[in-house]
Amino acid sequence: MTTRTGRKEVPEGSKRLLVFVALRRRRVERRCVAGALWPVGGDERASGNLRSALWRLRLAGIDLIDADKWSLRLGDRVGVDVHAVSDWANRLIRHTAAGADLAMPAVLPEALDLLPGWYEEWALMERERIRQQALHALEALSRKLVQAGRYAEAVDAALMAVNVEPLRESAQRALIEVHLAERNWIEGRRAFEAYRQLVRRELGAEPSADLLPDIVQA
Repeated sequence: MTTRTGRKEVPEGSKRLLVFVALRRRRVERRCVAGALWPVGGDERASGNLRSALWRLRLAGIDLIDADKWSLRLGDRVGVDVHAVSDWANRLIRHTAAGADLAMPAVLPEALDLLPGWYEEWALMERERIRQQALHALEALSRKLVQAGRYAEAVDAALMAVNVEPLRESAQRALIEVHLAERNWIEGRRAFEAYRQLVRRELGAEPSADLLPDIVQA
């Protein structure tokens, strides 16, 4: 973690607490935090673990959590990269994106693989939420870039979605659409054939019949 005064190491026993609170945009009840992070051992033990984790943060000079007797929240002055990615994705998905949103956030790759190695239920759910949101945004971004005539960037956006989830047909469709918009029929056909082989091998199925226009299938 980096602050204005330099880099500080978050105590191991407090990392999950800081992340759990940081991922939320509102106050969270202490008992909810304690129960999610320390589900084994009863409420009293979980509350004690929460107090210890908060104490370790203060001891390390990391004063980022605003805590009162009943609840916790991240301090107002703290920025969270995942929130920035989520806001960017929502603007694209809701068709309210501005010109600056046509550039992928630098932290997008990290957001697509949020909290690797963390397998608690809350972490898995948050990882999947951000992943799905970002994938939809990448597909929308690719199409907006096509409309702007920025084909190379559109390919990059579609390929990022495809690389994250190769079996995702909507991502493959976005990639094929870029190639066809550039009138690169061979590239479109090649992308379709690669996807068809993957679906046959992995799922024993066929892509949607309308994935590749008749003009290219012929």
